[in-house]
Amino acid sequence: MKTSEKFQTIHPQGLSSPRIDKAKYDYMRDAIITLLMETGEIEFKAAMEMVYERHNDEFGGSIPWYFTTVKLDLEARGELLRVSGKGNQRIKLP
Repeated sequence: MKTSEKFQTIHPQGLSSPRIDKAKYDYMRDAIITLLMETGEIEFKAAMEMVYERHNDEFGGSIPWYFTTVKLDLEARGELLRVSGKGNQRIKLP
């Protein structure tokens, strides 16, 4: 069995975060960044649904789980911002 390269994700609050397949990380990161470049600021749930609609047939994994894991990692690395305020969580590029 071929082993795939793993990537250690990080959490914005310093909590434990999983090691995931690097190819899946890169794929999901690109999907999230592309969506945010197109939409600007967007609700977290709407962003996840859009990524699901666009990529579910070809991704080969749980999009909600990978989306959330990669979103938290991008937030921790400063590549994505969580917009503060009341109501549903919103995200955007810095």
